[in-house]
Amino acid sequence: MESGHIIKQVLPGSIGEELELEPGDRVLEVNGERIEDVFDYRYLINDTYIEMTVLKKNGEVLLFEIDKYMDEDLGIEFESSLMDEYHSCTNKCIFCFIDQLPKGMRPTMYFKDDDSRLSFLQGNYITLTNMKDKDLDRIIRYKLSPINISVHTTNPELRCMMLHNRFAGKIMDQIQKLYEAETIMNGQIVLCKGVNDGKELEKTIQDLGGFLPFMESLSVVPVGISRHREGLYPLEPFDREDAKAVLKTIHTLQDQFMEEYGTHFVHASDEWYILAGEPLPEEDNYDGYVQLENGVGMLRLQEREFHEALEEARFSESSKLFEKHCTIATGKLAGPFLKELVKDLNAVYPNIHVDVVEVTNDFFGPQITVSGLLTGQDIVAQLKNRTLGSELLLPVNVLRSGEDVLLDDMHINEIEKTLQVPVRIVQSNGNDLFDALVSQGIEINGIEGE
Repeated sequence: MESGHIIKQVLPGSIGEELELEPGDRVLEVNGERIEDVFDYRYLINDTYIEMTVLKKNGEVLLFEIDKYMDEDLGIEFESSLMDEYHSCTNKCIFCFIDQLPKGMRPTMYFKDDDSRLSFLQGNYITLTNMKDKDLDRIIRYKLSPINISVHTTNPELRCMMLHNRFAGKIMDQIQKLYEAETIMNGQIVLCKGVNDGKELEKTIQDLGGFLPFMESLSVVPVGISRHREGLYPLEPFDREDAKAVLKTIHTLQDQFMEEYGTHFVHASDEWYILAGEPLPEEDNYDGYVQLENGVGMLRLQEREFHEALEEARFSESSKLFEKHCTIATGKLAGPFLKELVKDLNAVYPNIHVDVVEVTNDFFGPQITVSGLLTGQDIVAQLKNRTLGSELLLPVNVLRSGEDVLLDDMHINEIEKTLQVPVRIVQSNGNDLFDALVSQGIEINGIEGE
């Protein structure tokens, strides 16, 4: 196999175009070094003078001497965004959700990634178990940050058990190395009942807090348990009293970190508050929403954005005249929260009728309550006999990333055709939700809204 990285596209007006590079050419070396992946490439081209060796499609090898600005890109894109294959997970975690998927889904659904590069590029959380010392050294050398780490526990023996990986117990040494290099980190704990909760949770939080300020934040999320766990480690769902105990531990430690470091550091995901029946923390408690992707503060932020948009519209003369009927489909978790927002909306827009339907997750099981794991078949089955109004609003997280299909491969168009209603995808921010609710409706595939 030929070495190097194949150019997929050369951007107009770029240095690459000036060099007459073409799709199909291969970049072999930069400054005499072979390129392992996109991080090597970005690091090596970040200079005012570089030398790049290219294998042209006709077999000619050329050495280009390039003068450029320090941060100027060459304007070439490669066939793989990573310039390498994705690194798969080497663990067999007792809580892995992919192991809980039913058979017969799209093959890509079963791929487990644990790729450090995706931590920096996409914010993915990684376990560090498939990283060697040279990989950590490269992160430090290239000054890459932040790195998002799935810790789960700092107890070496327990972590080896939970991840089913004999190398998992090195986590504290790895974090120490990143800490000494002043690499910014964020941590995550997937909490499993009777495994890493209780005293183990308290110790893990305190241990990781010792890496402040470079370990900037830590989230605690409950394990997701589907109904497809045959042959897997026996896990139990958390109940209300369990959730209250988890929150008590977190709140106690938050107070300690706030007093000593001026940050709350550790955060409970929104599910804990819903399950415990306790109110969400005030906005200041989220330290700037540093763990939004883990569902920490998402509901509070959406509420604030929604109310800001509502306040701006409060004195609109048209608000009392505007009429609309629509439906929001969501998971059990966010349902009560959205119903409260609708009540607030109706105080200003009394003629907008919104049905909030909490869809039970029959596909994965009723223990799964987040909207991001809803399937098209559950949405259709539970909405097909309802009067939905002019639009059906679905949260964007029901879609597979970058696609118009849900987890079970049902396309939005199929939902529209079956339910005979236009579907509007609503982004996760409160502004978009407000705009969707007060808009006049949309027209999709010949189905017209009000």
